[in-house]
Amino acid sequence: MAGRPKKCLSLIGFSLICLKMVASTKTAPEIPTIDQAYSKISNSITVEWSTVPGATSYLLTAEDGDTVIETMVANSPGTVTGLKAATLYQITIRSIGAAGRSQASPPKQAKTVLAAPILEVRSPSPDSIRVQWEAVYTAVGFSVSIMRANGLGRIWKENTTNTTLTFTSLDAGTLYTIKAYAWNANGTPGDDSTCNQRTSPRAPANIQVSFDSGALKASVSWAPTEGAFNYTVMASSDSSELSCSTTFSSCAISSLQCGTEYLISVSASNDAGSSRSTPAVTLRTVACAPGRVTIQEDPPGHLSVSWSNVDLSDYYVAFVKSDDGLEVHCNTSLTQCNFFSECGFTYFISVFAYNKAGQSPLGDVFNYTTAPCCPGDITPVLVSSDRVEIVWSPVRGAELYETKAVDGVNVIECNDTAPACTLSALECDTRYNITVYSFSEARGSNTSCTSQFITTGPCSPEIKNISKDAFSMINVHWRSSNDDATYTVTARGDTGLYRCSSTGESCTLGGLPCGSAFSVTAVAETQAGQSLPSYSVPLETVPCCPASLTVTQVTQSVVNVSWTVGTGAQTYMTILESNARQSKCHTHGNHCLLGCITCGVNYTAVLKAISATGLTADCAYQSYFSSACCPLGVKLYRLAPNGIRIYWQATRGSANYSTDLYGSKGIFTCAPSSGLSFCDVTEIPCGDVYTVMVSPVAETGLKLTFCPKKIYSVTCSGSSLGMVIYRGKRNAD
Repeated sequence: MAGRPKKCLSLIGFSLICLKMVASTKTAPEIPTIDQAYSKISNSITVEWSTVPGATSYLLTAEDGDTVIETMVANSPGTVTGLKAATLYQITIRSIGAAGRSQASPPKQAKTVLAAPILEVRSPSPDSIRVQWEAVYTAVGFSVSIMRANGLGRIWKENTTNTTLTFTSLDAGTLYTIKAYAWNANGTPGDDSTCNQRTSPRAPANIQVSFDSGALKASVSWAPTEGAFNYTVMASSDSSELSCSTTFSSCAISSLQCGTEYLISVSASNDAGSSRSTPAVTLRTVACAPGRVTIQEDPPGHLSVSWSNVDLSDYYVAFVKSDDGLEVHCNTSLTQCNFFSECGFTYFISVFAYNKAGQSPLGDVFNYTTAPCCPGDITPVLVSSDRVEIVWSPVRGAELYETKAVDGVNVIECNDTAPACTLSALECDTRYNITVYSFSEARGSNTSCTSQFITTGPCSPEIKNISKDAFSMINVHWRSSNDDATYTVTARGDTGLYRCSSTGESCTLGGLPCGSAFSVTAVAETQAGQSLPSYSVPLETVPCCPASLTVTQVTQSVVNVSWTVGTGAQTYMTILESNARQSKCHTHGNHCLLGCITCGVNYTAVLKAISATGLTADCAYQSYFSSACCPLGVKLYRLAPNGIRIYWQATRGSANYSTDLYGSKGIFTCAPSSGLSFCDVTEIPCGDVYTVMVSPVAETGLKLTFCPKKIYSVTCSGSSLGMVIYRGKRNAD
C-alpha cells in the first residue's frame, strides 16, 4: 500500500522537472563562477571567470563595507575601477542575458595594491639628491631607484622603511630619474611614482677678469660648468654691490665706480639650485676724471687748458680735437697745457687721469669756438631756369650762413644754418653774382668772403604747332628767347623715344611707327644747364594696316572678310565693290560678313583701319572673283540598264562642276566633260533614295558645298532600274 504514494510523488516530481525544463527558456542565465580576482593598480581589481552560455554581458560588484562599485563588462577578464588603495573588497559577478540577470556568484576577496608614494626631491649638493615622501597606508617598506634620465650609466636601488633617502656620489648638473613604490607585509608592490631631478652644478673654475677703463666695465669669464643653466657674477665693494646674470660663460658688469676696489665672485645655478661662489678675485678701477677745467685764448691763436689735481692719479693727458677730426694732446704731471688754434674751428677739450689700472672715465668735454672762416668751396649742385641750389663744406664755428644773389638791379637773400641754399624766383638765362657769408653768435659775420658768378638755366621753349609734310615727316615748330641754346624735341610713346635737335626754331621727326600715340616736348640746353620741358603736345600717327586680308565664300551671296589686327586701329571698314554694286561693313572686330554678293562677278576688296580719333589708313586693295552660281534645273534620268544621268542648267560664272549622289549603299560621283551640263553614273544600285548635289568647282579645285540638294527615289524593275521619282529638295548644310 505504501508504494502507491511513492509512485505518485515520482510522477509529481517528473512533472515538476518538465515544468522546470519549459520554464528554463525564459529565466536568466546561470550564475558565473569567479576563477580569480587580483589587483595590479591601486584603484582597480581585475576578475577572471568562465563564460556562461546565453550571457551577453556581466556585472562586476566590489564592496568594502562602506561603498559598492559596479562595472558592466562584455566578457572575461573584466576590471572594476575607482577603488581605494590597499583596501580589501568582496567581489561578486552576475551574468546578464536577454531574459534578465542571474544571482550573484559566490564572493571572492581581493585587495587593491598600495598607492604610489608622493615624492618630493631636491639636490642639497652637486653630488647628491634627497628623496622624501609621506607614509603610504599599510606599507611596510619602500623601494627607491635612481638613474640618469638619458639611460646611460648604472642604476642605484635602495630599499628602506623610512620616508627619506639620500643618493650620493652623483654627477653634478645631471638630470636623474627617480622611481619609488611601496610594498605591503606580503611583499606585494604597489603603484610606482616617477619624477626627474637635476643635481645642482659645481662652482665655476678658471675665473678671468678684464677691466675696460673707458666704459668702467669688468668682463668676467670662466670655464663652463656641467648642468648649469645660469651664472651670476657679484662685484662687491665697501659702498655698493653689483651683479650680472647670463646663460653663457662670460658676463660684463657695468656702472663700476672709479677709484674703487671690488671683489669679484661667480656662482652657477640650475633648476636644482645654486653652487657655492668661487673664491673672490680683486679688481681695482681707474682714478676719476679731473674737474674744474678752464680754457682761455690769449693771445688769439693760443689756447691754455688747466684743471684741478685728482687723487690716485700718476699723470694727466689733455686732448684737444678740432671739428675737422684733427687731434693733438699733451702728457704732463702738472695741471696745465698750451695748444695752437686756427680761425673757423670749434675745439673739443677733455682731460684724463691715468694710474696702473688705466685711463680715467671721460669727464666733461669742453668746446671753444674761434672766429668763423669763409666758405671756400661753393658749388652749384642745381642750376635751373628759376632756381640755383648751392652747397659748400661746413665752416667750423659758423652758426648761420647768409647767401646773396645780385643781377645788377635785384638782390635775393636766404639765411640758413645748413651749408646749402636754394635761391628761387630767379630769371631764366640771367647772370647772377652770388656770395656766401659765415656768421657765429660769438664772433659775428665775416664780411671778407669772395663771390662768384652763376648763370641760370635757359628758358623753356613753347611749341607753336606740329605739321606733317608730303613724305610723312613730322615738323615741330617752337618759340624761345634764349641766347646760344640748342633745342631737342622728344616724342615719347609706348614704342620708344624719337628725337630731333636744332639751334633754330624747328626740327623734323622721322621714322615714327604707325598706330602709335606720342607726347611731344621741347627742351632748351645751354652751358648753364637744361630748361624744363615745354608743355607737351599730343601726336598720333595713322593706325597700322593689318598684315593679311582673307575673303571666304560662305554662301552664294555671302562672303566672310577677315584680317589680322592692326596696331592703333579701333574700327575697320570693309568694302567689296564691283561695276554694278557695292557692299560695305564697319566693325570693331577682325572679320565681317558681307551679303548681297552676285555670284560669278569680279570684285575689288578694300580695307580701311580707323583709329579712335578718326585717323584712317587705306590698307588693302585686292581683286576677288565671287564663286560660280549654283546650277539650276537639276534632274535625274534613267539610263538602261543600271545607269543614271544627272542634268542641270549652267549659270553665269560657272566653269567646272562636280556631281555627288549620296545613298545608303554608297556615294557616287561624276564630273562632266568641259562645256557639258550633264554627267553619267553607269552603275548605281536600285531600290534606294539618293540625295543629289551639283556643285561648282573653284579655280583652286575647292568644291563649293552651299548649293541646294535634291532627293530622288530609284526603284527596281527586276534586276534593272525602275522608275526615278523626284521626292523634293533640301538646302545645303
